[in-house]
Amino acid sequence: MTLAGLSRRDALCALAGTAMTQAARAAASRPNILFILMDDLGYPSLSCFGNRFVPTPNLDRLAKEGVRFTQAYVTPQCTPTRSTLLTGQYTARNKMWHVIPWYGYPSARVTEPPYGENLSRDAFTMAKGLKAAGYATACIGKWHLTANPDGNYIGLNPEASHHYGFDVTQTPAKIPNEHNTGDKSVTRFTEEAIAFFEANRERPWFCYLAHHSIHRAVSAPPLLVEKYRRLGYPETGINHATYLAAIEHFDAAIGRLLASLDRMGLRERTAVVFLSDNGGVYRTYLPNPPAPADREPVRLVEAPGDFSNAPLRAGKGFAYEGGLRVPMIVRWPGVTQSGATCETPVHAVDLMPTFFEMAGAKAPPNYSVDGVSLVPLFGGKRIARRALYWYMPFYDVRWLATPSAVIRDGDYKLIDYFGDFIDEDKRAEYTVGARLELYNLRNDPGETRNLAARMPDRARSMQRQLHAWIRSCGSEVPGLNPKYDPHLPLAEAHRTAPA
Repeated sequence: MTLAGLSRRDALCALAGTAMTQAARAAASRPNILFILMDDLGYPSLSCFGNRFVPTPNLDRLAKEGVRFTQAYVTPQCTPTRSTLLTGQYTARNKMWHVIPWYGYPSARVTEPPYGENLSRDAFTMAKGLKAAGYATACIGKWHLTANPDGNYIGLNPEASHHYGFDVTQTPAKIPNEHNTGDKSVTRFTEEAIAFFEANRERPWFCYLAHHSIHRAVSAPPLLVEKYRRLGYPETGINHATYLAAIEHFDAAIGRLLASLDRMGLRERTAVVFLSDNGGVYRTYLPNPPAPADREPVRLVEAPGDFSNAPLRAGKGFAYEGGLRVPMIVRWPGVTQSGATCETPVHAVDLMPTFFEMAGAKAPPNYSVDGVSLVPLFGGKRIARRALYWYMPFYDVRWLATPSAVIRDGDYKLIDYFGDFIDEDKRAEYTVGARLELYNLRNDPGETRNLAARMPDRARSMQRQLHAWIRSCGSEVPGLNPKYDPHLPLAEAHRTAPA
C-alpha cells in the first residue's frame, strides 16, 4: 500500500518510521568501534574456543551474536602486535619488530638489524585516521609502544595522547605496580571505558581498550583464585588457579561493557572487536644459559608456563601457531552474521583498513597499508586469497627465538631460520645452521611434521617469496654477524642509558 492510501496519522507514522530506518542505516554505516585487546591470551582460553576449565559466558554471548574467527593471527609478542595494529603495517615495514625497551644479543651468530624503539609522534596511526573522520578517540590501558616521556609499557601519558591521535587516555594509576597486582587494572579500565562511551553518546567514537591481563605477573581477585584452588587447580604451572580466575574476572568485566552499551542504547550502533596480542605462555626459558660442559651443546633451562595452547604448538614468543594464532570475535549488529564462524586466515594488519571502511576514514596518500578490509567476511562473503607474513629478525631465548621470518600461503606455512635455531624437540638445544620448516596447517595444525625435506621445491619457492616480500618492505634478510662469539652466542645485553 502507498502512503496515499493511508490516513494522515498512519502516513506520518510511516514517514517517521522511514526516517528512523534511514537514520539507523546512517548510524550503522559509521558505527562506534570498541576494540578490546587482551595480553597473552592463548587461542583456546575462551570456552567458545575450547576452554574446558573456566566458563566465559559473556565472550561466548558475543560470539553467538557475531562472528568467531578461527584463524586470526598476530605477532608472537607485545610491541610488534601493537605497532602492527595501530600503523596498519607489517613489522618489516614499520620497523617495530622487537619488544621495547632495547635488549639484544651482540655476540650471536646472526646480525640483528636495528629496530624502532619508539613509535614516532609523526607516525600515522589508526586513531589519527579515525579522528580525522570525526571520531572521538580513547586509548585506555597498556601502551608499550614508546619508552620515553610520552609513555611506557604501562600506558600512554595523557599530555602526549594527541600526538598519536587519541583525545583521551586512562587516568594515572593510584596504586604502585597496579598492572601486576590486584585485578591488573581490569575494573578501573572498564569503568573508564564506560565513562568514555557515556561522554560521547552523541557522536561516533573509537575506544582502544588494551588490558594488562593476562600477562605475567598473573593476578586476580583473591576470592576467585580461592574458588579455583578449591576446585583442585595448582598454585603454579599450566592451568594454575590464578590464571583461570583472571579469565573469569575479565570475562565478567566484558559483560559489564556489553551491558553498558545496552543501557545507553548504543548496542546497535557499536561494533565490538575482541583480540589477543599473542598466544598464551606455554613454555618459557631462562635467559643467559649456563656454559655447557666441554663438547656439550648449549641448552636452555625451561621455566614453568601458565596455559596450554593445545592443539596448537608452543605459545607466546614462538613462530608456531600457539604463538601466532589467537581468539578473535567481531559483533557488528546488522552486519555480522550471528553465530557464524570464519575460517579465512586474517591478520592484525587487516584491522586498520577494516575500521577505516567501517568509519569512512582514509590513510594519507602514498601511505602503505599492508592489510585488507575484513568487512566482506562479516557478512559471510569472501576476500581475495593472499599470503600472510611475519618478520622476526631477533633473538629472545625466553621463547627459543632466533632470527627468522614466516609466510603462510594457503594451507602451507614456512618458517625460515636465517642462520641458527634452538630445537624445541631436542630439549632446547642450540644449533648452528639455517633451517626451513614447512607445515600443512589443514592436515597438521599442531605442526608436528616438517615437510621441508619431502617438498623441497615448495619450501624453496615459499622462501623466495618470503625474502622478496622482506626486501619490498625496505628490510633486510639478516646475514652472519662479524662480531659472533661462539662461546657466548646467546648472551643477552641491555642498554643502561637512553638511546
